[in-house]
Amino acid sequence: MDRSSRSRRFAPVVALAAAAALSLAGCSSGSGGKKAEEGGDNASAGKATTPRMTVALVTHQSPGDTFWDIVRKGAEAAAAKDNIKLIYSADPNAGNQANLVQNAIDQKVDGIAITLAKPDALKSVIGKAKAAGIPVVGLNSGVSEWKKLGLLEFFGQDETVAGQALGNKLNQLGSKKAVCVIQEQGNIGLTQRCDGVKKTFSGSIENLYVNGTDMPSVKSTITAKLKQDSGIDHVIALGAPIALTASQSVSEAGSKAKVATFDLNKELTGAISKGTIEFAVDQQPYLQGYLAIDSLWLYKNNGNYMGGGEQPVLTGPAFVDKSNVDQVDKFAAKGTR
Repeated sequence: MDRSSRSRRFAPVVALAAAAALSLAGCSSGSGGKKAEEGGDNASAGKATTPRMTVALVTHQSPGDTFWDIVRKGAEAAAAKDNIKLIYSADPNAGNQANLVQNAIDQKVDGIAITLAKPDALKSVIGKAKAAGIPVVGLNSGVSEWKKLGLLEFFGQDETVAGQALGNKLNQLGSKKAVCVIQEQGNIGLTQRCDGVKKTFSGSIENLYVNGTDMPSVKSTITAKLKQDSGIDHVIALGAPIALTASQSVSEAGSKAKVATFDLNKELTGAISKGTIEFAVDQQPYLQGYLAIDSLWLYKNNGNYMGGGEQPVLTGPAFVDKSNVDQVDKFAAKGTR
């Protein structure tokens, strides 16, 4: 991507940051899991002077997936600054996630931010939110579906484009055979990542399905695959915890394969520094959480919406490898990258 294209793509983010600067920073908190919990009630200094809002953030987070801790930190920062009571809830089961959205509607929140990993299961409840006059924005998953479902805005990366970028990277590295590890069947974003890699990768690639909630099983499945096929030279993980486990599988299998991944956490950046993970594709989850919550404040208080309801605000992809990991690591250590 040339510099001018990058500038045009991120122009909405710049405008959003400028508008958000009208208020000062404060502190907030929220909690995850299947039960919705409230946060930020005790923060007092530096809040916006606008009336108190209540916003629900409902994701498809699986237990133990640290990626979503970063999303939540961004959301909490925006909520504290904007005098918002943030209600966070999550469930990887799409039906349960829909029920959590219904809970938010029943609480008559002022706005809802939602992930669309399995959009068809959420279509009905999103319609109910709109009928109740509650603005809904999307983040992280669902860049290809948010407009069809009538969401106001979307913040995330185009997973197909990210996958294509990774495929091109593999070509540059001379890779010939790869396996793409999908840890949650039916998750549209994960499927799009692997499909994107296939579109640009000149070598051969196949999908390997694992249960991302059972890491010992993930480890044994990847190990068995590498022992079965010594020609695999790259394992593509779709999340930091899976990548870190895959690196253990490579060692146990006695394989020469390299591990590359989507998404970061503080352990992952350390692994890149050590060379046990080759590189990662970063979509900036903190930014996704922050912008989603801040956008609802802007919409309520100034009628703003990013992209004019037509274009998403893209937060990635960007590569993190040994050449730049030190610049990212100090933020990852704080849990914000």
